[in-house]
Amino acid sequence: MSIINQFYQALQSGNNLEAVAQAAMQMHVSYPIEDIHGLDAVQTDYWQVLNTAMPDIERKAYIEFSSEYQGHDWIAATGYFVGTFTHDLLGIKPTQKSLYLRFTELVQLEQGKVANYYIILDFIDVMNQAGVNPLRKSLGHDGLIMPPSTMDGLYPAQESAAQAKESEQLVMAMLDELGRFDGQSLQSMHLDKFWRPDFMWYGPAGIGTTRGIEGFRRDHQGPFVFSFPDRVVDHKATVVKRGNYVSTGGWPHMHGSHLVGGWLGFPPCGKNLELRVIDIWRRQDSLLVENWVGIDIIHMCKQMGLDVFAMMQDTFYVK
Repeated sequence: MSIINQFYQALQSGNNLEAVAQAAMQMHVSYPIEDIHGLDAVQTDYWQVLNTAMPDIERKAYIEFSSEYQGHDWIAATGYFVGTFTHDLLGIKPTQKSLYLRFTELVQLEQGKVANYYIILDFIDVMNQAGVNPLRKSLGHDGLIMPPSTMDGLYPAQESAAQAKESEQLVMAMLDELGRFDGQSLQSMHLDKFWRPDFMWYGPAGIGTTRGIEGFRRDHQGPFVFSFPDRVVDHKATVVKRGNYVSTGGWPHMHGSHLVGGWLGFPPCGKNLELRVIDIWRRQDSLLVENWVGIDIIHMCKQMGLDVFAMMQDTFYVK
């Protein structure tokens, strides 16, 4: 059993949490849960929130792998918390049906225990499932996110350290290419050098899933880069790599000024926003073929002066 599954087993039972997590562990959760310090707070301010909403909650990762980064052991993972949505979740009213709460996470270990835990929970997708999303419909496909086409995402095989390094170099070169946007044409970023034509980009609710370079440009990249023309990716972000898989992410991972309207249908707010982003990439041969993306969109909206949870309440629950 992985250390993260042991962590959740201990949270569920309320026993021996200190055996798998540092007493002073810090948890960084997407808005509105935010930063949590210490095991007692993790239990009450994070786990009880999820477990109360879904008493039969179960963590189902379909990608999880680890590596060393800057002297620490890190784990990257994505998948769903699955359970019956029987009680209120942060003001979202229960459906009494199965709920799939998507997560994307980076976890730092110290002495074999969880020390820092970064997790993006897709609460907009929960709103979609409950029929109360106040934002416009995603341009891309909304719905369940697929596991890797190769079905090898749980601690994938690694031929050698060189294989993981090659995957990392490809991702970093691709990120550099994304930084070459000339402000005029999406063609100035030559993604065909890095992505296979049938590339799958599994975006968060609000953006959705896209297929191929043109689908990505139409449904996400175009609206985003023109709305945030000075966006900068933080290359100091954490990098986890194993075999053909690479994860990059940070808290924040990107900054950009919202200067033009179009992204998610919002008018420009003129503010410089920080973006919490966690990506997981899969390489096949010399090209990238799949990308699972967690973005704390509700936190971005909050920086724009928009409270998505308040908008949800005003729109759907207040008569």
